[in-house]
Amino acid sequence: MIIAKSAKFLKSSPNFALSDDFGISEVAILGRSNVGKSSLINALTNINSLAKSSARPGKTQLINFFECVFFDTGSETELKFILVDLPGFGYAKVAKSTKDAWQRNLDEFLRKRVNIKLFLHLIDSRQFDMAIDRDVSDYLGSFVRNDQKIANLYTKCDKINQKERAAVLKKDSAALFVSAAKKSGIEAARELIFKGILGD
Repeated sequence: MIIAKSAKFLKSSPNFALSDDFGISEVAILGRSNVGKSSLINALTNINSLAKSSARPGKTQLINFFECVFFDTGSETELKFILVDLPGFGYAKVAKSTKDAWQRNLDEFLRKRVNIKLFLHLIDSRQFDMAIDRDVSDYLGSFVRNDQKIANLYTKCDKINQKERAAVLKKDSAALFVSAAKKSGIEAARELIFKGILGD
């Protein structure tokens, strides 16, 4: 079992150039606005108020860094890493110039940040086949390095039925369903992060 031993907020940064190098492996969490990034971070770390969630899309405008420690009770292995909460893609109600600046900063960070070992692409399980999510998948695939991995996490799975879940699996057989509200899939997501960083 992988448990969350500790987690704390480190800092926020507006772009790649002003982001500190913490010298350890990083996991980048990304997805369209309002997909549940903050709620998932809180569930993964077991700290309800670590990342600030909002019903208003686009609230996360900065790159937020959290230091996390996970512990594998089986192998008694401790793993310290950085969880990176990124601005959402998509429909945030802001000026086009602001949105364009966000996307430029996000693109530079994702392409140049050498410590990222795992990209967690969050997709709303209720709307799993949207063009924006396909675009994000294609975009990540265009530059991912050999030492990096991409995993799709389908959020809010407590709100779909078995038929809808089967539809997601038909499109993505490797889909990992998670629900921050019900805490389902969280242990599997921690294990995925653990293995993704260690390269298993």
